Amino acid sequence: MSSYTPYFEFNRKKWASLRNHTPLPLTEEELDNLKGINEEISIQEVEEIYLPLTRLINLYVEAYQQLNTATSSFLKNNAKKAPYIIGIAGSVAVGKSTTARLLQTLLSRWDNHRNVGLVTTDGFLYSNEILEEKGMMKRKGFPESYDTQKLINLIGDVKAGKNKVEVPIYSHLTYDILPNEVQTISNPDILIVEGVNVLQVDKENQVFVSDFFDFSLYVDAEIQDIERWYVERFLLLQETAFQSPESYFHRYINLSKENAIKQATQIWEEINLKNLHENILPTKGRANLVLKKGSDHKAENIYLRR
Repeated sequence: MSSYTPYFEFNRKKWASLRNHTPLPLTEEELDNLKGINEEISIQEVEEIYLPLTRLINLYVEAYQQLNTATSSFLKNNAKKAPYIIGIAGSVAVGKSTTARLLQTLLSRWDNHRNVGLVTTDGFLYSNEILEEKGMMKRKGFPESYDTQKLINLIGDVKAGKNKVEVPIYSHLTYDILPNEVQTISNPDILIVEGVNVLQVDKENQVFVSDFFDFSLYVDAEIQDIERWYVERFLLLQETAFQSPESYFHRYINLSKENAIKQATQIWEEINLKNLHENILPTKGRANLVLKKGSDHKAENIYLRR
């Protein structure tokens, strides 16, 4: 039987040693602003996990930029620079949004790629009005709830060097797309695309979102830990964001803690767990790097594709 595995495996200590004196361009205050609502991430975590990762990505981007220059020279043209595109996937509540924001900040501190854009696929969900019309509100987050072609077109425009592209904005407060509001991405050196669905293969389309990726990362953890984080986040939001009358989940503010836990667990099991098993976990093996977290949100193992 072959002992071949497609990944190099690193424990935390071995991975941390690959930092190779990469400086820490981040303050405690900046890190606090990047954290998710119930995610504890320390400067030590940044030093031991994310600095080696950004060093690796910097090496990849540098090689990519050199290749583009060589190709342009060979073709004797002055083609616009093509951005390096990174995909970040993983379950709801696993911490991929924090990972994306952290990577965006750290990568923007390198001289050869200061302009780092970030797009989340939430902006490409169909509006609640459309989802309700189609009877898909309980399928929100599943592949069919996204305007995938619109996302593919946008990434294609960025990859082709279009000067400005407009990205729809999603509100986690209203749980819906914000009408007439957009985020503008302008000629990034790197574009990070983050979402549960970015590594999924749509059998109805010949082109996939991941076809545009130069590097992809999957944030992983044990399912029971992700469920616990989801419920903890729900309880924190019940005391904070849900209190706003504008919140889609305002209806839950008067639930007792016991009933709030039951409600969060029900949402998790009926929607997020089902989506995780059917659509998200099967894409893990397509990632270039898997970041496996322990029960305390700290990375325990890193798997880098050979």
